[in-house]
Amino acid sequence: MTWLPSADLQQLQQRAQIIQNIRSFFVSRGLLEVETPSLSQAGVTDVHLFCFQTMFIGPPISPAKADSSGVPLYLQTSPEFHMKRLLSAGCGSIFQISKAFRNEESGRFHNPEFTMLEWYQVGFDHHLLMDEMDQLLQMVLSCEPARRCTYQEAFIEVLAVDPLHSTVEELKQAGASLNLGEVLNGEIERDTILQLLFCVAVEPVIAQEKPCFVYNFPASQAALARISQADPRVAERFEVYYKGIELANGFHELSDAEEQLKRFQEDNRLRKRKGLAKMPIDQNFIDSLPFLPDCAGVALGIDRLIMLAAGQEHIDDVLSFAVERA
Repeated sequence: MTWLPSADLQQLQQRAQIIQNIRSFFVSRGLLEVETPSLSQAGVTDVHLFCFQTMFIGPPISPAKADSSGVPLYLQTSPEFHMKRLLSAGCGSIFQISKAFRNEESGRFHNPEFTMLEWYQVGFDHHLLMDEMDQLLQMVLSCEPARRCTYQEAFIEVLAVDPLHSTVEELKQAGASLNLGEVLNGEIERDTILQLLFCVAVEPVIAQEKPCFVYNFPASQAALARISQADPRVAERFEVYYKGIELANGFHELSDAEEQLKRFQEDNRLRKRKGLAKMPIDQNFIDSLPFLPDCAGVALGIDRLIMLAAGQEHIDDVLSFAVERA
C-alpha cells in the first residue's frame, strides 16, 4: 500500500526526538536559528551537483528580468549561499535545519528531497568546527570520539598511492587494481579520478569502528574553502564518514570574492567541456563575500545521521514519504 509512510511510527518518533536534540544542542551554544529560501535565481556551478529548475510566471521580479516566458528559479542543493549572506550582514553564528534538493539518484543513501543541517561558527577555523561536530556526533550516535586523518594519509593507507603527487596514469593504475580500469580509461579529469577512487576504495573502510574526519583535501577540490597557507597544495576543507556513509562536508570559509568568482567560472568551463548546461552565477553571493567574517561552516545530512542512530539500512526507513511514495 503506497499511501502508507515509508518509515514506521516508532521511527518517526525517534526522528523527531533526534532533531529536537540537535536544535537544543545549537541553541544552548548561542547560535541563531535561521530560515532561508528554497528557491533562488541562481543554482550551483559544481559539475557534480544537479539542480531542479522551475519557472516563475508571476509578475516580473524586476524590469531587467521581465520576460513573458517567466523567470527560471532553482531549488537549492544547500542553504549555503543565503546563510553566508546573512553572516555577511552581521547576524553572527547561525544554524538551519531545512530541506535541500538534488536532481540526482535515488537509492540506499539518496533521496532527491532531503533534510540538511547546516551551521556556521564565526571565529572558528575548520579544526575548531571538527571539535564541535565531534561532540554532536557523540551526542546523537553514542559513538567514540572521531578519528582524524588528512586526505593524503587516507589515500596512502588504503591505496598506497599519494593523491597529491601521483600522475593521472598512476591513479588509473590504482583504479585498475579495483576493476575500475574500463571506467577510468577515457577520463582525463584528475579530480574525477580521485573522487571515484575515494568513493570506491577509501570511504568504505576508513570509519567502520568510529567516525572519521578527513581533512586537507586537494586545492583543486576546494569548492568554497580557503587554500591552506601552510601547504598551498591543499584546501581547509573536511568531510566526515562513518560506517561507509558520507555524513558532512565542511570548510574554513573563503571570503575572497574575486577568487570565488574565478572558481565558479572555471566550474562552468568544465561543465561546457562535459556537455552540461552552464549555470547562472549567484552575483548576490559574490557581492556579499567581502563582508563575510572569518568563520567555518559545515553541511550534514540529517537523514543519513538518523539512519546510523536508528541502525537502519536504507534512507527510506527514516523518511515519512520517500520519493516513490511522495
